[in-house]
Amino acid sequence: MADAGTGQTPQGSTRQAVAAPANRPGTFRTCCSRAVRGDASRATPRRKEDLATLLWLSCGVQQWVRVAGQRLSLKTSPSGGARHPIECYLAVRDVKGLASGLYHYAADTHALGRVRPGRVTSGRLRAYVPRSGHFAAASVMVFFTAVFERQLWRYPYARAYRAALVEAGHVCQTFCLAATWLGLAPFSVMGLADSRIEKDLGIDGIAESVLYAAGVGVRPRGATWAPLARGTLKAFGNKTPLSRDI
Repeated sequence: MADAGTGQTPQGSTRQAVAAPANRPGTFRTCCSRAVRGDASRATPRRKEDLATLLWLSCGVQQWVRVAGQRLSLKTSPSGGARHPIECYLAVRDVKGLASGLYHYAADTHALGRVRPGRVTSGRLRAYVPRSGHFAAASVMVFFTAVFERQLWRYPYARAYRAALVEAGHVCQTFCLAATWLGLAPFSVMGLADSRIEKDLGIDGIAESVLYAAGVGVRPRGATWAPLARGTLKAFGNKTPLSRDI
């Protein structure tokens, strides 16, 4: 079995080493050091205001433009044709100033709407991510869904489905960057109980499907880099001109 991430050279071709960049990757290392993965058991966001800022920066409509007589929304993540098929739902377990429950985030009005009554427990969160139970103690979990008709209206062919998957990743990455800027520690997870989540959100899983989930935790005290202590995992260096600088 080939090692993950190594790539394959086409049969009959040869590999040629490329020169290391003139600008050594110190800046890249600095950027990586800001992407902290947190402990979801230490509940966050601690305030409703933190959550509001996080949602607005990652999912909210920032501006409107008119193109060919149509009003199109602009957000912080790219979207083909400005169709923005990704919707955001929240499972709020414990956020100060916000009642526990399931919500939909209205990106145009920056508002939350309750989608069903009842509290969200850690047991429910565990059921949503059955193979990642350590996220069940998170204060809030965010689900990114796709409304496929938005893209199919402009791109009426099967490949448009791939764009929705990619754009879920765009939005999730923006969510993680915004959370890091706020001093929080984000996580993301794809191992979802799709049918259970879609039933609770009131979506059909066909016209609108859940694709991805994310959430946040607080940084471990004093941490400025990933909290896994150096030496916890045995790592083997990749022998390239760049590996010693990362």
